[in-house]
Amino acid sequence: MRFTKAVLTGGLIFLSIAGVAQKKYLISSPDKSIKVELSVADSIYYQLSQNGKPLVSSSAVSFQTDAKQGSDWKVSKASTTTHLATLHPVVWQKSKDVVDNYSQLRLDFAGSLSLVWRVYNNGIAWRWINNNSKTYHVLDEQAVVNFVDGAKSWYSEEDGFYSHNERKYKDYQVKQITDQKLASLPVLFDVSKTKVLLTESSLFNYAGMWVRGNGKGGIRATFPHYPKEKKVDSDRDEKVLSREPYIASVNGAQEFPWRILMVAQTDQDILTNQLPYLLGKPATGDYSWIKPGKVQWDWWHYNNIYGVDFKSGINNDTYKYYIDFASKYGIEYVLLDEGWCDTRDLMKQVKDINVEELARYAKSKNVDLLLWTSWLVLDKQMDMALNAFAKWGVKGIKVDFMQRDDQDMVNYYEKVAKAAAQRKLLVDFHGAYKPTGWSRTYPNVMTSEGVMGNEISKFAAAIDPPHTTTLPFTRMAAGPMDFTPGGMLNVQKDAFAAVPAEPMTLGTRCNQMAMYVVYESPLQMLCDMPTHYYREPECMQFLSAVPTVWQQTVPLNGAVGEYVTLARQAPNNDWYIGAMTNWNNRELTLDFSFLGDGNYTMKVWKDGINADKNAKDFKMEAIAVTKASKMKINLATGGGWVAIIHKN
Repeated sequence: MRFTKAVLTGGLIFLSIAGVAQKKYLISSPDKSIKVELSVADSIYYQLSQNGKPLVSSSAVSFQTDAKQGSDWKVSKASTTTHLATLHPVVWQKSKDVVDNYSQLRLDFAGSLSLVWRVYNNGIAWRWINNNSKTYHVLDEQAVVNFVDGAKSWYSEEDGFYSHNERKYKDYQVKQITDQKLASLPVLFDVSKTKVLLTESSLFNYAGMWVRGNGKGGIRATFPHYPKEKKVDSDRDEKVLSREPYIASVNGAQEFPWRILMVAQTDQDILTNQLPYLLGKPATGDYSWIKPGKVQWDWWHYNNIYGVDFKSGINNDTYKYYIDFASKYGIEYVLLDEGWCDTRDLMKQVKDINVEELARYAKSKNVDLLLWTSWLVLDKQMDMALNAFAKWGVKGIKVDFMQRDDQDMVNYYEKVAKAAAQRKLLVDFHGAYKPTGWSRTYPNVMTSEGVMGNEISKFAAAIDPPHTTTLPFTRMAAGPMDFTPGGMLNVQKDAFAAVPAEPMTLGTRCNQMAMYVVYESPLQMLCDMPTHYYREPECMQFLSAVPTVWQQTVPLNGAVGEYVTLARQAPNNDWYIGAMTNWNNRELTLDFSFLGDGNYTMKVWKDGINADKNAKDFKMEAIAVTKASKMKINLATGGGWVAIIHKN
C-alpha cells in the first residue's frame, strides 16, 4: 500500500490511499500536542494521541436516521479552519476571559450529513450536523471510546435512565465495565497516567448521552429513546412506561451535541478546562441584568432555627429572620424551598406565607428572593406563575425533580431557560442532568444539581472527603454544581449521625469553608441555619466575603479523590485559596507566584490542632506573602484550609 497524496493545510493532513476506497485525515491541536487520526471507509474511525502517546485506539462513530442520506460514507467535501478568539462570559465561572483556540475539520458526506471535529490544546470534540430540511427520526448514534490497555475509570454508575444523576464515582478498570454497567456523564478515565474526561455540550432538541461498557476495553454511547407512554404518579414524578424506536424526532436541519474528550496531562489541568463552555451555543439577547451571589437556603435544616421569639417554620417571620441574616452579612439571596406553596398549584401559598410581602421586605434590606417549584406544576402554569413571580419581585426559580434527559425533557429545560430569561429570572435546576454549556447559551441558568451533594448529609454518611475531593475533577468539569456547602456541625467519621433537622457534615470546618473556593456555582448556597452562623462570627468573616464568580483560576495542586488546592482571583482583585484533603492528613506546598508585584497580607483559616478529634476546631492567623513566597500547609484528616490575600 502506498500513499499517493499528502496535503498539509493548517493543522490538517489529508491522506488518500491508492487502490482502496479509504481516506485518512490527521488533525492536530494548535500547539501540535494532540492529534486525531480519522479513517473513513465502511464506517468512520478515530484515534487520539497526546505528545505521541496513544490514548484512544481505533474507535467508531456514526449517525443513522430514517431519511435517505446517501450510500456508505462517501466524503463529498473536506474543509479545515483554524480559530483563535477570546470570549468574555456573562457570568465568570472560572475566569472573566476564555481563550477559544482550535483546529477544525469538517467532512460533508454524500447526502445530508456532516461531521465536524475540533482539536484543542486540552481536548477534542466532534458533532454531527444534518442538513435535511424534512422531518426525520434519529435512529442511532454510535460513539465509541476504546482506550489503550490498562485504563482505569471513575464511573458514575446508574440503575437506569430515570435518575437524579446523583452518584458516587466508582473505581473500575475499564475492562471491568460491561454492557450492564450504565453511567451518566461526565465520566473520567486514567489512561497511562493521562486523564481523559468524557462529557457533552450544546445539548438541545436531542437526548442526553450516557455510556455502557463495550467489552473491548472501552465504552460506548447509549441514549434514552423518545418517550411513547408516560404516567404522572405524584405531584413531581412522571415515569416513562414505553419508548419509541428512535432517539429523537427532528424537523429540519440541526446541529447535534458535541461529544467532548478533555485531555489532561496532570489531574489539576482538568480544573481549568473550559471546553463545555467553549462548545456551548452562543447566547443571544441581553443578559446584563444577571446578578450572581450567595443564597441562604432553608430546606437542608427544615427551617429549624432556634433562639428566637417566634414559632419557627414555613412562615413570614422565619423568612424575615433569614432576610435579616442575609442583609447583615451581604448575602444576595434567600431561597424559599419546598413548602411555601401547594405543590400542585403555585398560585396557592400556604397560610403563613406572603411572597409579595417578603419580596418587599427583602428589597428594603438589599436582599432578593428565589422560589422553589417542582417541574410538573411549573410546566402546567409556566406563563401564569412566572408572570406572577416577576410581579411579586422574585428574582429566580429553583426547578426540581425532572429526573430524565430524553429529548422531551431536554426541550423542557430550554423552555424554562427561555421563559425565565424573558422575565429576567435566574434558574437553578435540581433533580437534573449535568450542565451542557448552559452558562454560555442561557447565562441565566446559573447552576444545577446532577451531583451527589451535601443534602445527603441529612440522611447518611455518604458525603465524605474522598467523594468531595473527587467531584472537582469529575462532575464539576461539566459546569457549575449546586453542591450546597456550608455546614457548621462538622464531625470526623466516628462521630457522624443522621439528624435531618440539624445535619452534620463529614470532615473539618475548614474543609466545608474551602468548598466555597474549590466548588464552582455562581449561585452558591449557605446550607446551614443562621442560628449556627451567628455563633461563628470568625467563619462569617470568610463566608460573607467570598464571591461566587472569579476573574481567573490557578490550580496549585491536586489528585483525584485525594486532595485539591485552587487559587482564584475575586472581582475586587483579592485572591482566595481553598485546599481540601480526603481522610489522609497531609502536608501541601503552596507556590504564590500567581500574585502580582508588591506585598500582600494573607488571612488564613486552618484546621486546629485538635481537628482530627473535633472537626469544628480551627485557627486563624495573618501572614505576609509576596509572589516569591512558598509555604507548607497542614491539613487534618478530612481537612481543609482557606485564605484571603489582599494587596497592602
